[in-house]
Amino acid sequence: MEIKQQQNENKGVFYVEDDKKRLAEMEYSLTDNHLMIINHTEVDEILKGKNVGYQLVNAAVEYARANHLIIFPLCPFANAVMKKKKTEYADVLRR
Repeated sequence: MEIKQQQNENKGVFYVEDDKKRLAEMEYSLTDNHLMIINHTEVDEILKGKNVGYQLVNAAVEYARANHLIIFPLCPFANAVMKKKKTEYADVLRR
């Protein structure tokens, strides 16, 4: 499953689409102080149980690492994933 990214200035989204229809997305905002705020995650019922939400969070983590960002998971789903894998994501998770 391919995770795509679209960004316009300080707002962006990681997403999965099929036939040009978005089936999953995770929206984020960037601040001036190198903070990535994950605002919202949504996955279509078709993709439930396929770990797409985890893949979206992982894409955000990889992006944060590559761009020297710290993640603040405001979204309840992203927050739960980040807490569950806090050892693995400690380098990018806001304390």
